[in-house]
Amino acid sequence: MSAEKPVFLVTAADLAPQALALLGDYTVVYAGKTPTEEDIVALCRAHDPVAIIVRYSKVGAAAMDAAPSLKVISKHGSGTDTIDKAAAAARDIEVVAAVGANAAAVAEQALALLLACAKSVVPLNQRMHAGHWDKATHKSIELEGRTIGLVGLGAIGLRFAKMADAMGMRVLGFDPYAKNLPAYVQPVDLATIWREADAISLHCPLTADNARLLNAQTLAACKKGVLIVNTARGGLIDETALLSSIQSGQVAAAGLDSFAVEPMTAPHPFHGEARITLSPHIGGVTADAYVKMGMAAAQNALAVLHR
Repeated sequence: MSAEKPVFLVTAADLAPQALALLGDYTVVYAGKTPTEEDIVALCRAHDPVAIIVRYSKVGAAAMDAAPSLKVISKHGSGTDTIDKAAAAARDIEVVAAVGANAAAVAEQALALLLACAKSVVPLNQRMHAGHWDKATHKSIELEGRTIGLVGLGAIGLRFAKMADAMGMRVLGFDPYAKNLPAYVQPVDLATIWREADAISLHCPLTADNARLLNAQTLAACKKGVLIVNTARGGLIDETALLSSIQSGQVAAAGLDSFAVEPMTAPHPFHGEARITLSPHIGGVTADAYVKMGMAAAQNALAVLHR
């Protein structure tokens, strides 16, 4: 049964206290640490929320139909690919996102992965702990003077571009929607990025049009020895093609924070590949970003409800 107060459903086990403080006029219901899509549907049927804050799991048409009072679905972050936006639009449910709230966190993770790849941080650490001293045989990649190609120039991509420029990199960027770019970002098409970039970092949303953007064909079009970084969505990369390109040397190294299937299945073909640095989709997971995203998600939903 619905509570006396209208319900906010959070598809997670928690929300930042600062965000909760904004929702005093509502009952907040949590879906738990690892909710399934079926869990979300059941909770919608039980509580009929007016708003859903999406952290984990997918929210599709079935959940929307189970919540006739639903007015807004608010993403706790910037990527809305886990929300069926067409179904929401058909039901006059607004979809909003906390764009930019985690930009600093994700851009820093992208930079960390780029540096890990260029400087072989993880394999050298493992070698050192095993008692080796590879100074005479190892050569790292110097990023100053190299070209970085960015796919996606939203809040995260632009923040990362600023970091790359500060390191003396030439910055190429592709984003058909970006306007008023800073002078240090050179707008180009994808073919130019494949052809000229020494490193490529993905910062775009996942859509039906760009799924498996990096595949056997596009990776083959890249410079030999290119570095690949992905802190966006795993579906942007054909993982089988990337692994083959790593093994052939076409791609020198990759730093990945997102994957086609999450949580990553074990065993996974990437496991044990020293030239792939992995992190469990935590680019936006910092104490600061947790608060920023929670507050933005709550504020965005409230803005819709209070119109």
